[in-house]
Amino acid sequence: MLYHLLYPLHTQYGFLNVTQYITFRTAASSVTALVISLVLGPWMIRKLREFQIGQVIRQEGPATHRTKAGTPTMGGLLILTAALVPTLLWANLWNPCIWVAVLGTAAFGSIGFLDDYLKIVRRSHHGLRPRYKMLWQIVVAVVVGLVLILLAYSDPPLYNTRLIFPFFKRLIPDLGLLYVPFAVIVLVGATNAVNLTDGLDGLAISVFAVAAAAFTALSYVTGHRVFAEYLQLTRFSPLTGELTIFCGALVGASLGFLWYNSYPADIFMGDVGSLALGGALGTVALLIKQEFLLVIVGGVFVIEALSVIIQVASFKTTGRRVFKMAPLHHHFELIGWSEPKVITRFIIVAIIFALFSLTSLKLR
Repeated sequence: MLYHLLYPLHTQYGFLNVTQYITFRTAASSVTALVISLVLGPWMIRKLREFQIGQVIRQEGPATHRTKAGTPTMGGLLILTAALVPTLLWANLWNPCIWVAVLGTAAFGSIGFLDDYLKIVRRSHHGLRPRYKMLWQIVVAVVVGLVLILLAYSDPPLYNTRLIFPFFKRLIPDLGLLYVPFAVIVLVGATNAVNLTDGLDGLAISVFAVAAAAFTALSYVTGHRVFAEYLQLTRFSPLTGELTIFCGALVGASLGFLWYNSYPADIFMGDVGSLALGGALGTVALLIKQEFLLVIVGGVFVIEALSVIIQVASFKTTGRRVFKMAPLHHHFELIGWSEPKVITRFIIVAIIFALFSLTSLKLR
């Protein structure tokens, strides 16, 4: 909204001309998101405590986590507020990509909110039944996929259903209508991977901040004609450049939330945060046509999800466990790593993945 209010005034006030630049508005959205999360954080923590909205700890989890019971949860509401408000303030609201990203993120967050709400009401770590939780994720993902198809078949086309494979210059197939089930796999996979990673103080949000920063750069180069043509992306689209502002807001909101979520955490994000953040990453990856690069950018999330799949498959087929506990961060806790050490080392790995993802753009 600020963009639409300020930019028309640049003819009278020359300094307002900077509001047309994505780089300026990205920085503004990041700072705005950071300030919102830092300012609202103490108030939200206080209110969550007043309403006794505290974390319920799984009994089968590490024994060291039982002291965290009662810590305010559903902090994802703070992340969503801090990320979506600056996006609406600084982005071009005539851009359909912005609305797909904003509404998709909010929809996945709504599923997480319902899950968290049921956990609080029941005083149990069981919220939505897994099949219903998965069903609603699929429903939202299908809607996002169908919207992308509509954009692809609009006149003129505002999207395309072709895929870019990292490291392969000519391997760019067009999925057509099959892009909808592909989008479902990407979105459902991303939301659950982030959700599984949210098990230690500051782990999920710090790893997400790194991934969001990488997608900020990827969104910018995808929406920049010179960079897009130089990197031989499928089709230059100026619409995707506006997503840089959304990603910048995600980074700012993540850093602000991390201030209160760092070890020992004063607040947890809950599923309303983890599902929303996973949905945000997956939606941006689809919009900027870097669906496969998401696997590299979010490498830590992928490893965490794979550790659960491997553990379950191994136990059901052989009766043996590969890890002491899954997801993987719990395994390292049980072999003697302190919680801060696990978090720090996972962040280092996340940064390595993010840097490698950016270099891979030219390695094709």
